[in-house]
Amino acid sequence: MVPVSTPRGEFRVWTKRVGTNPDLKVLVLHGGPGATGELFECFDTWFPAAGIEYYYYDQLGSLRSDQPEDPSLWDLARFVDEVEQVRLALRLDSGNFVLLGQSWGGILAMEYAVHHQENLKALVISNMMSSSSLYNAYARDVLMPAMDQDVLAEIKQLEADGATDDPRYEQLLIEHHYVLHVCRMPLEQWPEPVTRGLGHINPSIYVPMQGPSELGLSGTLEDWDRSGDLATIVVPALVIGARHDTMDPAHLRWMSEQMPRGSYLHCPDGSHLAQFDDPAHYFPGLISFLQSL
Repeated sequence: MVPVSTPRGEFRVWTKRVGTNPDLKVLVLHGGPGATGELFECFDTWFPAAGIEYYYYDQLGSLRSDQPEDPSLWDLARFVDEVEQVRLALRLDSGNFVLLGQSWGGILAMEYAVHHQENLKALVISNMMSSSSLYNAYARDVLMPAMDQDVLAEIKQLEADGATDDPRYEQLLIEHHYVLHVCRMPLEQWPEPVTRGLGHINPSIYVPMQGPSELGLSGTLEDWDRSGDLATIVVPALVIGARHDTMDPAHLRWMSEQMPRGSYLHCPDGSHLAQFDDPAHYFPGLISFLQSL
């Protein structure tokens, strides 16, 4: 448990180290906001054999960390400061520190790189676009038109009615969105860590930051955009995208081209959780990048 100082006092966040490599230490930032490091448990199948040291980490408010009931703490800048405090506590530095963020963790990783790049050896952005507005446009112009329009209308009506906690809402999303774009396999075949991890999302963080809709960002992150800052990230950087993702793979490739030392890894069979539904492309490409450092 790592102590973290905040404007509202000191709390503790949960971390777990796997492996030992003094030159290559990967800190993983989970999605959500408010999800958990459980969504990286599949890394155990790949990273140890490749000699990569890595750290699970549940951000403040998430499952195994302290869960203060203070909405003022669910702020992007505060989360960035939290990552910096965790880095210091784990004694990671520019000689060994690789930051990997997936989904919301990708936002956090980009934001950290903009403010604290001097501490990084490398950066990995997995399944997250650099602009909330462009993500919303992709959902509106590409993903939604491909859905059954009667189903989409019902989803939107439930959202308009503030009924996103209605079981019908989740049922529609699972059948018409999640199994196509979040974890691309039938629900009954979802890996247990996915079902468990998504079930542990803390809505008191997720809803105000992400927004109540699952088809885009509408919370406090709605106006977030770091597209214009990518060129300033000069450490080696890998961007990972997937053909069936909720994020536009063309934009993710573009992101990699904006960073002076960027590269792109495409997962042709994957979706948002490509680490689970396309591991055959995700992990060999990721491991190759990390070992090249």
